[in-house]
Amino acid sequence: MTHDIQFVHTAKNTSAERLVIEKLNGLAKKFDWIIRADVFFKEEKNTYGKGKICEIRLSQPGPRIFASSDEESFQAAIAETIRDLDVLLEKRKSEMRTY
Repeated sequence: MTHDIQFVHTAKNTSAERLVIEKLNGLAKKFDWIIRADVFFKEEKNTYGKGKICEIRLSQPGPRIFASSDEESFQAAIAETIRDLDVLLEKRKSEMRTY
């Protein structure tokens, strides 16, 4: 799986980058059909949410899977987004059929 990590309206955070790569590699071991992950870290200063946003888009056979979360820190946002992706991937796995 390849990773593309971008920081939008915020400085690069290497600890968040390492954490998201570690979590995505865990998903790739569990679901080996994932091809690519596009990760976007955003910081919203004037928002009603918490301000630290992590968005992950996974490319795979079939439609892309997307999850996003808005938390107090990038680490919490990564954890929540990965949990959401895990649920979506489990659902996709149950719908897959071999021909």
